[in-house]
Amino acid sequence: MSTIKGVIFDLDGTLLDTEKLYRRFWVEAARQMGYPMEDRHALMIRSMAAVYAEPLLKREVCADFDYHGVRALRRQIMEAFIDENGVDPKPQLLETLQAIRAKGLKIGLATATPEHRARKYLRMVQAEEYFDAVTCADMVKRGKPQPDIYLLACERTGVAPQEAIAVEDAPTGIRAAHAAGCLAVMVPDQDQPDDALRALCHAVLPSLVDVVGLL
Repeated sequence: MSTIKGVIFDLDGTLLDTEKLYRRFWVEAARQMGYPMEDRHALMIRSMAAVYAEPLLKREVCADFDYHGVRALRRQIMEAFIDENGVDPKPQLLETLQAIRAKGLKIGLATATPEHRARKYLRMVQAEEYFDAVTCADMVKRGKPQPDIYLLACERTGVAPQEAIAVEDAPTGIRAAHAAGCLAVMVPDQDQPDDALRALCHAVLPSLVDVVGLL
């Protein structure tokens, strides 16, 4: 194993306890627009790029599902909720980032969330200052589960993929990190990995702070 020089984090569900909000508001938005979306459908598309999520929902929910319309409404009502209520960090978030920094390692972000919102959320939990680079899905041609975002995140953070631990909570992100050549580490949030997903992971850890023990 190469010497680890940096850690690249996913955002939602990994650093922030926001996946539950995505699940809630995807379903609320869809039902407001008359589509029979269920919680299990929202779970399927965590961190998934639109090019993959749209056909999946058309297949699983209904053929005329207006993905982009529902997503726009979901963003609107979720953002209003966050503006009023804030976002919750995962336990020991700042302690984890501080410990990584103390080891002299780089810290990057690889998220499907647009940059202005990702930085806004990081500021809400006093974490933005710890990141050397924030890399988002709209900066690459192909989103997760393709490796593009992790390859760019490593480049912008200043580490080679084989020198980076990538921390994710969802299957789509683990597949992207593994495909990029990073050491994929899963800290499960909404569900546990199956055997096939575990095979792609360098480690599956119970909490965020346990990442420090790998460094």
